[in-house]
Amino acid sequence: MTALVLALIAGAVVGLALGALGGGGSVLAVPALIYLLGFSPSAATTASLIIVAATSATALYAHARDGHVAWKAGSLFAAAGIIPAYLAGAAAGRVPEAVLTVAFSVIAALAAVRMFRPSASRPPERIRPGKAAGAGAGLGAVTGFLGVGGGFLAVPALVSVLGLTMRRAVGTSLLVITVNSLAALTARTGTGGGLDWALIGPFTGAAILGAWDGKRLSSKVSGNSLQKVFAGVLLAVAVFMLIDVIA
Repeated sequence: MTALVLALIAGAVVGLALGALGGGGSVLAVPALIYLLGFSPSAATTASLIIVAATSATALYAHARDGHVAWKAGSLFAAAGIIPAYLAGAAAGRVPEAVLTVAFSVIAALAAVRMFRPSASRPPERIRPGKAAGAGAGLGAVTGFLGVGGGFLAVPALVSVLGLTMRRAVGTSLLVITVNSLAALTARTGTGGGLDWALIGPFTGAAILGAWDGKRLSSKVSGNSLQKVFAGVLLAVAVFMLIDVIA
């Protein structure tokens, strides 16, 4: 199977998860770029930010059109993550690739476990600015350092910290992911000379199309069922990457 075909398939899966769940798919982008397309961990995290930013922005439009984005609350949450995402994005290029891969594996495994136990919607509560800022900043740092959108962390945080319903949390998480990914990319400007745009372009295009399909899928299939399927795949990938580094 050619690299181009692999890029299209992987992109479609990433987009499907982002569109349906508001997260999870971006965590699969990095290992797909490394193990299927031959990117180095550093290049994969940068390329992932490009793919995730473009795909999240597309999926955000679809959710916003249906009124499922809390713009004010989401903007405040995202703003708290801009500086941490920028700083972490700049620092990631100076970290040994083995350390970067291990850190990614651990975060991916935690994300998988978290997705096996999806958050239940909670009634709206008074937003605590300090708690919201802390959660937003932490999410931004993860996005910048590991090149993942962080939707698997953003959705439960938006439910528990901001009191959003699950449907609005999914849509709003895409706003947070887009902002954080762009901030992290700004820090990595000039470091993408080794990126294979002939693969990143098709990967991104397939992800964008997959995001539209994911949005439609979310209205037909139980969100919990979708999360468990992606969680299983994600956990397997995390274990494989960790074994690969240690071996």
